[in-house]
Amino acid sequence: MHSHFNNEPLSQDDLMDLVFLRLDCVAAVGVDRHGGAEHLFVAHIFPGEEVIEKSPQQGWVILPPTHCSSPNINFLELVRSLEEEIERRRSFRVSSVKSEDQAILVVVADRRSTDVQAAIEEMKELARASDIAVVDTVVQRVKEINPKYFIGKGKLTEIMLTALRHGVDLLIFDRELNPSQVRSLTDATELRVIDRTQLILDIFARRAKSREGKIQVEMAQLRYLMPRLNVKDDALSRLAGGIGTRGPGETKLEIDRRRIKERLDHLERELAEIRKSRSERRRKRQKLDFPVISIIGYTNAGKSTLLNALTKSNAIVMDQFFATLDPLSRRLRFPRDFEVIVTDTVGFISDLPEELLDAFAATLEELHDADILVHVVDISNPRFEAHIDAVEKILKKLNLYEKPRLLVFNKIDMLPSHKALALAERYGAIPISALERSTLYPLISALENYVEKLLCPSQTGT
Repeated sequence: MHSHFNNEPLSQDDLMDLVFLRLDCVAAVGVDRHGGAEHLFVAHIFPGEEVIEKSPQQGWVILPPTHCSSPNINFLELVRSLEEEIERRRSFRVSSVKSEDQAILVVVADRRSTDVQAAIEEMKELARASDIAVVDTVVQRVKEINPKYFIGKGKLTEIMLTALRHGVDLLIFDRELNPSQVRSLTDATELRVIDRTQLILDIFARRAKSREGKIQVEMAQLRYLMPRLNVKDDALSRLAGGIGTRGPGETKLEIDRRRIKERLDHLERELAEIRKSRSERRRKRQKLDFPVISIIGYTNAGKSTLLNALTKSNAIVMDQFFATLDPLSRRLRFPRDFEVIVTDTVGFISDLPEELLDAFAATLEELHDADILVHVVDISNPRFEAHIDAVEKILKKLNLYEKPRLLVFNKIDMLPSHKALALAERYGAIPISALERSTLYPLISALENYVEKLLCPSQTGT
């Protein structure tokens, strides 16, 4: 409660304070030029979600002014009813969403962007893979990024109101935030804040099973943490060992810069030993003269399902992003009675964080030894073309773009057959459904022909 000279009503700053200071109610006493109290101006938080005439989508209600001599507002009753409504809605949402974490997704896009919905769906899938329920999404189209908050302050107000209504204390941004932005957002909202990179790191930390995978995830976590040590107390500590910090490096995230460097050096040495062992295994395979076929593709394109179908193995398959993290190798005997090694690698994703690309360089070295790459594409995904481009960009970064590739369109059973066949013909791809073995024969034949030329070039005229 405060005073306004010249009998002025509540200002925009007052309404911002209502949100940012987490108040139930704000009131201003309008004082005339003689110092006398005239009107009482009051606004309170609006805990509902409906659009009302007095405050369309703003999250507050401005009450009609009353005279200070006869106020008709029972503030104690008003605040009690607001708190009860907020708690009721929060309890309802917590009971209806059975998830470890609940979050608000914040998507920032260029004003001319046409694939905002696709970005939202991908972020929701990433959240689902980390057992997070996205209870609401806030989108802001910007001309340029706000250097302090990444988003505009008005949009930040909307986010805080949305978090209040849903009883949520976690924000997920679809872009990578710099350390100062994390601190500013955390200070302003008093909420946990993570970005896309942290979310992906969290998924990798959950999925890493082998010693190699765990080492690589921990290295990525520590490299991400290094420039953010100065926000550790205010921002990272809010995460409290949860989302974005769990996994093999969880107990090591509160160490100083010098110890992080020492830890990274130690992990590099361990990884070097693993690379040496992996290299020896590759040499043994080469002595056996087994050609290598590597399955690559965007995450959740069906790579592990295809590996199982081709080799009759039982690799873990889940309808989630990054279900496969550790590389898998299986033998495949072709009908013409020769064998190959088929490997399944970690899935790719657009704008793959550099920390992950660097950390998983050891795993991705396997691709350099492949004789052919089988690029699996989920043709049922509306953004399959963008996924193809994302994979090809990563192949260029890894100096694998010139490696022989076979394009395979998977999940044709989820499209009308004529459409799937037309798309496959347009892109020069082999159409399959990894769930239906009868559709795999053209792929097996193409691979068999390629490997046979590789093994017996003189017999094939090459």
